[in-house]
Amino acid sequence: MSPLLPMRGLHRSGLFFCLAALGLMLLLAGAAGSATAAEIELREAVVVEEQAFDGPVQAVHQQVGLPDDWAETRPGFEGTVSYRVEFDVAAPSQDLLALYVERACTNLEVRLNGELLARDGRMRPPITRNCYRPHLIVLPTTLLRPSGNRLEIKVAGHTLQRVAARQRAGGLSELVIAPQAQLLQHYESQLFWNVTMAQVLGITIVVLGLFMLGLAWARRSESAYLYFGLLLVGWAIIASRLWARHIPIEHHLGEVLLTCLMAPVIACAVLFLQRYGGHRYRWVDATMLSQCLLVPASIALLPQEDFFAVATVWSTLYLVEVSWAAVYYLRHVWRERRSEFWIMSGALMVMMLLATVETMVQHGWVDLPRVHLIHFAMPLLFFAVGLRLVQQFVQALQAAETARVNLEQRILEKTAEIERSYSDLAEARIEQVAEAERKRIAGDLHDDLGAKLLTIVHTSGDERISTLAREALEEMRLSVRGLTGKPVKIADALADWRAEVVSRLGQAAVQIDWTTAHENDERHLSARAYVQTTRILREAISNIIKHSGASACTIRCVIDTTDFNLVIQDNGRGIPLELDGKLDRGHGMASMKRRAKQLAGQCLVESGPGYGTVIRLTLPL
Repeated sequence: MSPLLPMRGLHRSGLFFCLAALGLMLLLAGAAGSATAAEIELREAVVVEEQAFDGPVQAVHQQVGLPDDWAETRPGFEGTVSYRVEFDVAAPSQDLLALYVERACTNLEVRLNGELLARDGRMRPPITRNCYRPHLIVLPTTLLRPSGNRLEIKVAGHTLQRVAARQRAGGLSELVIAPQAQLLQHYESQLFWNVTMAQVLGITIVVLGLFMLGLAWARRSESAYLYFGLLLVGWAIIASRLWARHIPIEHHLGEVLLTCLMAPVIACAVLFLQRYGGHRYRWVDATMLSQCLLVPASIALLPQEDFFAVATVWSTLYLVEVSWAAVYYLRHVWRERRSEFWIMSGALMVMMLLATVETMVQHGWVDLPRVHLIHFAMPLLFFAVGLRLVQQFVQALQAAETARVNLEQRILEKTAEIERSYSDLAEARIEQVAEAERKRIAGDLHDDLGAKLLTIVHTSGDERISTLAREALEEMRLSVRGLTGKPVKIADALADWRAEVVSRLGQAAVQIDWTTAHENDERHLSARAYVQTTRILREAISNIIKHSGASACTIRCVIDTTDFNLVIQDNGRGIPLELDGKLDRGHGMASMKRRAKQLAGQCLVESGPGYGTVIRLTLPL
């Protein structure tokens, strides 16, 4: 078995795995929001002070609800905000308590009753980027009091106007205090789906992207591999912010670089769909190139306070562009009846849905999600599409290797044929059989040799020569049908066989009883199976006419889900005793059994003197 065969169906299983993983993540995301009775949910806090990055500390006394979105409560502010929350511990507990913060963008510092508990990186520019990471802070038992515990949380963040995505704007989620063991599983689940899984998939698509670039180098005529490889590498670079939390560059510059990088990534996605669909339009190429220049130009020309609005407009335009490219690609694939339509349509539709939800989040039409699906799902879907491309590449390699082997085989056969022709020229006619030219040879046989045989049939005055020419013509037509390789419907094959058998047995005065189950079966026989079965049936009928002395013949044809069964029974004299146990030596039985064996079937013969003969032919469908 070829080692390439396991690739069959790989894209289907890959896409199924991706969709199943998305469903599992949605389930986990829904379960993540549930709270148990042992939890203390803190949904109100007091802002006691705030300090802009370039300004002094300002005392504030403001009651806010949690989650606190700075874009609504303090628009235009970026710096640090200090929250104060008070809570009581109802009863002594042996369990170690912990504080769970699902989102503190971009970094936080936590104090309990005046003692510092945690600070996850820098609180001054450039701030450590922890927007996508949950926080679990242990509350030491020695610092807790039965009542009046004071929790102080300082959050450093940026204004919405200076970020490219709403998820990275300043804010604080609700706070949950519960036993650490109870919160640990929820914390690890959030960290896994929002960060770890995205990191793992980022590495995966980088490897896949480099592999695609290697394929693009090997097959320069297939530019779809190039654009898809660049798409994967570009997406992995954008997602690298989940790895690099401590970037030593100014915050706004980092956001601008990510926004500008998104333009060529979207251009690669659009051009990939165009090339993969088999189309190329220069105006699309020019538009994508112009867009890669317009994005940084628009950011540079407009004020920094409008950065988020500019990024949102561009992201909406990206969604429109990719949606148009996907619909255009699917329309052409549907018209061409290509096999990957359903697979690619499923992947592209899920991608468009995720991008639409993300765009709605940026416009503020949908609340910030607990699980950022786009970080996890997009690489999975890219991986599924990549599997499809790899499968096509493997199939192309397999086809090329098969073509090379066939070509070599054809050359060898042609050489041997020429040698045989020259050595046997005085004794036999030249037989021209070339595997590489089946259809051409079949056409030549049908048009040239067939016409001459038909002329002999109609013009010869010798009945014996006319009969021989007619038989040769029938054999030639059967051989031509086998050479063309065109499958034959079972119903059509049964009709041909029945007509021929009834005609031959009728001329020999043998009564025929033909019974067929599933006569209108719409399945097909291969050309080879049809030819070999026809010859087996002809040999059996010839035996009945020439040797059996039968007056009646019964033929039963039964077709089930896996096998084709043909039973031929006559009431003749049977096979002589001297051939008992040696049936393969007479009446063409050896050729019948050999033909059945070549089709992975069997041909059984049952006979006895005075009891007729039964031939059972079984072939797998």
